[in-house]
Amino acid sequence: MDLLNNYLIYLIPVLGLVGIIAMAIKAAWVTKQDAGDGDMVTLAGYIADGAMAFLRAEWKVLSYFVVVAGLLLAWSGTTVVTSSPVIAISFVCGAFLSAFAGFLGMRIATKANVRTTQAARTSLAKALKVSFTGGTVMGLGVAGLAIIGLGSLFIVFYQYYVVHVTGSSVNGEAMAKALDVLAGFSLGAESIALFARVGGGIYTKAADVGADLVGKVEAGIPEDDVRNPATIADNVGDNVGDVAGMGADLFGSYVATMLATMVLGREIVSHDAFGGIAPILLPMVIAGLGLVFSIVGAAFVKIKNETDSVQKALNLGNWMSIVLTAIATYFVVQWMLPNDTFHMVRDEDAAGGIKAGALIFTKNGVFMSIVVGLVVGTLMSIITEYYTAMGKRPVLSIIRQSSTGHATNIIGGLAVGMESTVLPILVLAAGIYGSYHFAGLYGVAIAAAGMMATTAMQLAIDAFGPIADNAGGIAEMSRLPEEVRHRTDNLDAVGNTTAATGKGFAIASAALTSLALFAAFVGVAGIEHIDIYKADVLAGLFVGGMIPFIFSALCISAVGRAAMAMVEEVRRQFREIPGIMEYKAKPEYEKCVAISTKASIREMVAPGLIALITPIIIGFAFGPEVLGGLLAGVTVSGVLMGIFQSNAGGAWDNAKKSFEKGCMINGEMHYKKSEPHKASVTGDTVGDPFKDTSGPSMNILIKLMSIVSLVIAPHLNNGQRLQKEQPQKAIITHVIKVDKKA
Repeated sequence: MDLLNNYLIYLIPVLGLVGIIAMAIKAAWVTKQDAGDGDMVTLAGYIADGAMAFLRAEWKVLSYFVVVAGLLLAWSGTTVVTSSPVIAISFVCGAFLSAFAGFLGMRIATKANVRTTQAARTSLAKALKVSFTGGTVMGLGVAGLAIIGLGSLFIVFYQYYVVHVTGSSVNGEAMAKALDVLAGFSLGAESIALFARVGGGIYTKAADVGADLVGKVEAGIPEDDVRNPATIADNVGDNVGDVAGMGADLFGSYVATMLATMVLGREIVSHDAFGGIAPILLPMVIAGLGLVFSIVGAAFVKIKNETDSVQKALNLGNWMSIVLTAIATYFVVQWMLPNDTFHMVRDEDAAGGIKAGALIFTKNGVFMSIVVGLVVGTLMSIITEYYTAMGKRPVLSIIRQSSTGHATNIIGGLAVGMESTVLPILVLAAGIYGSYHFAGLYGVAIAAAGMMATTAMQLAIDAFGPIADNAGGIAEMSRLPEEVRHRTDNLDAVGNTTAATGKGFAIASAALTSLALFAAFVGVAGIEHIDIYKADVLAGLFVGGMIPFIFSALCISAVGRAAMAMVEEVRRQFREIPGIMEYKAKPEYEKCVAISTKASIREMVAPGLIALITPIIIGFAFGPEVLGGLLAGVTVSGVLMGIFQSNAGGAWDNAKKSFEKGCMINGEMHYKKSEPHKASVTGDTVGDPFKDTSGPSMNILIKLMSIVSLVIAPHLNNGQRLQKEQPQKAIITHVIKVDKKA
């Protein structure tokens, strides 16, 4: 046990490596599956080529951003004693791994889609296995890279500051500088995530709207019909938005959650067997265990018969990973944390005593906070599923209102989205209160870490959806038998629900993570409290509340402009290329792909700059307290907007898919091409940018603004910080192997 104690810090990246090895094995299995006939392979090639063309164009723009931002960070690191130019290296690493995580997911998704189509010719069980394994590759890759990256950089940077800066085995200043540098890693990851999510969301929804409005409504052909000029762009969009964008998104969320907990863990007074840094190591250990148990949980996702529930199979795998992680976490907390009580350094008075009213907590309180996080994540998924799943009251209400026209469909969807904020906010509020009660601000952060522990499994469930969607598109374009499309539609319908629940899960974790980052910002900035009775702070609160609205407006407007260009191009091709409708002429797919690519790259810049520049302007112009007010406003408003938009869009989408299966309204059955179905297509078109562009970007927005604030906090504080000075030993004397006399 002593050997494990001494070398635990090295075990963290090893757990990440386990995930990468499992990912490689599953990726190889997917690649070996039958890709179908020549037409299917050709269509899949178009989709893969379009996705890579987008990524190359996006990476070219983002590489300029990374270079400029890295140079600015390196320069700023020389201006304050508590910062370091090394933060630029951390920033570049975070940006690269975030982009690479998205790339890995997209590569396997563009292989798994056509193989899922071919598997669907055999059975639903085989199709689920191929599509979910493709999603698992994405989940394991993202979680594995995050743990390897953060764990390895923590070792390297902490050792650097111990050896070259302080010359002692463990020191509060060395730990503070190491965590400051790691904030750059999270900043790089979240920056790329925001651009990838917004850019990918604009791409996919511009194509989707064009395919729906002209193909379905005007031409009366299926969305994925080979005659539809926008169909390739639409399927490319599923990959660049819902796979590559989502991968970068959750990579950033995963890292930000661990970082926030580590920063607050530095302020915990802990006399443990790890030199006092057990609260800092704990979130990374939990993440590593969650990755391992996500691999175990994935093995339970299987069905045997055509009538078996795909949703139940996914839920079983998810529950297994959550329960196993919770059990393992209990023993880890008991092992790593000491038996005495904890408090935060900021709760000590000048004489070193504990202030009156300070929160005192125990390791059992820390574990209970983790349980709270797992419960909150589970409840958020259940609530989101209720508001977006087919056959539930909210979606059925939209179906009924579609019978009276397009306007009432829109009214019904908006009402469902607004109503869907109530229960999630109450759950979040209870989660914040409960986790704080058990372990203070550290409890809130570790609750978010517990919630995000099974990110690999959550992302596998998420990524399986767009793979199934692409598989259905290839089946339609290849004109395969109806039973094949029926199987892929079954998977796609479940995928729509899992995508919505994944977004609810992400926004819940973002809320807890942002609160933890907010608390870390307050400590690093050296402010005691944020007083909203001050006019400037109250003004900052209102400005912060406005940011998610203008951000959403820019995203939705971008989709609208790109969709107009797409609609005009699709109409032009139907008008000017004779023989498309008779299958005698091939549409010019590449022109639609080019429209989405150019529009998304151009339009993603403005929303991204708002998130990056606003905290810097407010912080340096008005000070840290006003910036704190801004962050509070952004967090509350952003969480509400994220839940509203994601759930409204998901409900509209499944209302439309319900008509495609057949809906009974007032004793009469309605199917595709009926008037209620056309109304539902309009609602789905409105909801598309809600659920796939602006809505899921909210969680990145609020976290990114908090991380930017944390990075600039030492500059706002003139280099003053709350220091944690206490005798520490054990782990670094062996693991870092310096100053062995200490």
